[in-house]
Amino acid sequence: MTYQWNQSETIELLKEIVEIPSPSGYTMDVMSKIRTLLAQWNVEHKTTHKGAVIATIRGRDQQHHRLLTAHVDTLGAMVKEIKPSGRLKLSLVGGFKFNAIEGENCLIHKADGSTVSGTILLHQTTVHVYKDAGTAERTADNMEVRLDEKAFSKEQVQSLGIEVGDFVSFQPRFEATQSGYIKSRHLDDKASTALLLQLVKHFSGTGEELPYTTHFYISNNEEIGYGGNSSIPPETQEYIAVDMGAIGDGQESDEYTVSICAKDSSGPYHYGLTRHLISLAQDHDIDYKVDIYPYYGSDASAAISAGHDVKHALFGPGIEASHSYERTHTDSLKAAAALLHAYVLSPMVS
Repeated sequence: MTYQWNQSETIELLKEIVEIPSPSGYTMDVMSKIRTLLAQWNVEHKTTHKGAVIATIRGRDQQHHRLLTAHVDTLGAMVKEIKPSGRLKLSLVGGFKFNAIEGENCLIHKADGSTVSGTILLHQTTVHVYKDAGTAERTADNMEVRLDEKAFSKEQVQSLGIEVGDFVSFQPRFEATQSGYIKSRHLDDKASTALLLQLVKHFSGTGEELPYTTHFYISNNEEIGYGGNSSIPPETQEYIAVDMGAIGDGQESDEYTVSICAKDSSGPYHYGLTRHLISLAQDHDIDYKVDIYPYYGSDASAAISAGHDVKHALFGPGIEASHSYERTHTDSLKAAAALLHAYVLSPMVS
């Protein structure tokens, strides 16, 4: 059966989950959305104690399992301090720099579930006042949140219900262009999450049979290093992280192909499984690139570090400007979707 990847439906789903705030540690709403979708598609699934969701589709071989994972948690922040001025000092959640969020609109998520909007700015932003507006270091001490409320003291901010420890999410600014580009924060890794969910929907709706029982693990703590390193079914022999390809100087990855990672900061991925993915891309005329990511780790490498005895590999769409205002192209999503389908129907690596 040919996999009829639905581009418009995938983009619509991607937009929907991107716009649900889900910084690591505050992923309840987006995981609820995922469970709702799986229930609608009548897909067997469970929620782990850590809040991840694992969907399972039974295959002909129920003794040897595969697992594919994508993470839906994102970068974010938490309120570190309420300043005497009423501005907020932040503690970052995930690996990124303050310059990547300077000028971004944000939401402060209060304990009662409501939000207060604001903007993340350098304290010395006003060039008409501060001589060092352009040169001041962008650090936790210099960056702050300007609230969209008349609150000019710590006490006034607290009266709004804002407290230290509240989560802060960033406005994604999702945009799909006529030329096929998708621009948004948090394409890492919600683009891959959307692809996995669409694949699950395909198998649940068409009845196409998988050769092996396959688990689709939507993790919710990857950005802080341990999203998919537990609750892995013991029958799992192959573990695929479906995550972004990193683009930049010296890299092979781009926004138009699927990126297959041979090595990241954790070390090489399983040679045989990586070569299997490359062969599948070649056999199915899927545009791909092989790459090494020097400052990168995945849920697959976290699983290996946790001691799981699995073959591990990593591939996904190429994402420009990772951990900032990101961009990809529908060509890359299409290529990643094609490799996903080809892989789950292929024989296991011996």
